[in-house]
Amino acid sequence: MIIYIDADACPVKSETYRVAKRFKLKVVLVANSQMRIPDADWVTLVQVEKKWDAADNWIADEVVANDVVITNDILLAERCIKEKKAHPITPDGTLYSMNNIGEALARRELASRLREWGGPESGPPPFTKGDRSRFLQTLHLTVERIHNEIEPR
Repeated sequence: MIIYIDADACPVKSETYRVAKRFKLKVVLVANSQMRIPDADWVTLVQVEKKWDAADNWIADEVVANDVVITNDILLAERCIKEKKAHPITPDGTLYSMNNIGEALARRELASRLREWGGPESGPPPFTKGDRSRFLQTLHLTVERIHNEIEPR
């Protein structure tokens, strides 16, 4: 199991490192730009071209079943679930699955249509301590569940 981070604007890198270290997992950050990462052999930065969706495409190509993907991109989350059986988690702690990805895609499409029709253009709500805590809990429980399924006690 590897944790992939869609890293350019990810606010929960340090929380991801804590969980990965606890479970002895590799973390791969994928970004369009250079960034600082911990000096650890289990953390890698992959810098992709500065093209639209380059990081998403790289992650979708590399991820395999039971990997975890940290992303806010719903289309990447859908690809990871449907094509690879991976586990996408948003930085605010939403774990996407076959049960809820359709609803997330519908909300995304509705928001896009409303913007096209001149509706309100509001961005995402501010990131909170509660979001960070929810993310940490969701990531920990997800990794623990996958780990137990792969290597039953």
